[in-house]
Amino acid sequence: MSFLRRLLTSESLENTGSLARDLLASERTFLAWTRTGLGFIALGVALEKVEVFAQLAPQLLQLHNTEDTKLAAGVLVGSGTLCVAHGTNRYFGVMRDLQRGVFTPNKVGVIGLAVGSLGLAFAGTLLVLEGEKKQAQRNGLDGRR
Repeated sequence: MSFLRRLLTSESLENTGSLARDLLASERTFLAWTRTGLGFIALGVALEKVEVFAQLAPQLLQLHNTEDTKLAAGVLVGSGTLCVAHGTNRYFGVMRDLQRGVFTPNKVGVIGLAVGSLGLAFAGTLLVLEGEKKQAQRNGLDGRR
């Protein structure tokens, strides 16, 4: 019980300088990371559900490559999970630093997010181009019959 109490309660800090303002800004940033992560997770789940709906009514939605849809849904859910995890880690790190009176810039998080975003954009572009190529090949074959 004492571990849970320590985990759920915070010590009172003397509000010197801009400590309270900085901690509240850190909380807002954490909430933004969480909101973004949950958005990615929701989009991944919705994409997977669209695929299930397409299997029930294939004449309504023309999804030919379900592996790509599953991959995209998994990447979105994974990215969202990483956003929430990074936001949580960053929040507690900033809180610890502010209590000690220091601040550490988030170089690793910014660089990681930039590289990850560029990688996802590149992979998504490749998937779209591959899908268009396959669609063109199917249309070409269907037109010859």
